Amino acid sequence: MNYRMKIQYDGTRYRGWQRQSDTEWTIQGKIEAILSKRFGRRIEIDGAGRTDAGVHAKAQIANFHVEENETVDPVELQRYINTYLPEDIAIDEMCVAGERFHSRLNATGKTYEYHLIPVGTTNVFARKYAWKMETPLDIIAMREAAGYVLGTHDFRSFCTKASKKKSSVRTIRLLGIYERQDEIVIEITGTGFLYNMVRILVGTLVEVGKGLREPEELRDILEKKERRYAGETAPAWGLFLKQIYYD
Repeated sequence: MNYRMKIQYDGTRYRGWQRQSDTEWTIQGKIEAILSKRFGRRIEIDGAGRTDAGVHAKAQIANFHVEENETVDPVELQRYINTYLPEDIAIDEMCVAGERFHSRLNATGKTYEYHLIPVGTTNVFARKYAWKMETPLDIIAMREAAGYVLGTHDFRSFCTKASKKKSSVRTIRLLGIYERQDEIVIEITGTGFLYNMVRILVGTLVEVGKGLREPEELRDILEKKERRYAGETAPAWGLFLKQIYYD
């Protein structure tokens, strides 16, 4: 039996999604520990994305398999897991999926959103979940810059730990920058993302917004294929995994 879960979590106090041998403070590790206790054996789950330390998720997707004789009603299992999870992790949905469904391998795209607090805005409730700006941002210039990374490109300049053996070509389908009452939201949808890619893109766009770079520099950064030419890596606490897409 293959179970599929939709998970939300506040990543503030965790060292990321992926289990680690030297700590229990990972999202995957917390959920696996509860499932393993419930079924009396080791249960491993597969997540659609490996969010970094401090990054949050509104709709992470994961799946896991159990034997036919271990089948449990999904609603009952969801209730059980949520009973023992800490308050900053929750299973939003639980259902039975097809046996061949895999949360990561079957994903066709992901959307991340990054939250900024504009200069002069007071929002004490968002301070732990958004990057506070100290200077005004030129949103029009940032939108112009975003246009240069839309489509399919080699994003080696916008990632850390780039592997020479694996392709760094990805497709960005949407990069929207939205002004709201007390925040700016950068929303990025793509087929997949490299390590720290979204945070480096955000950091580079913010530098454009501050007037430290010209919008067309993003085209040049892509062509150079070296991390040192891109901007700073935006802080983890402003980033949310918003949605995973499947056919």
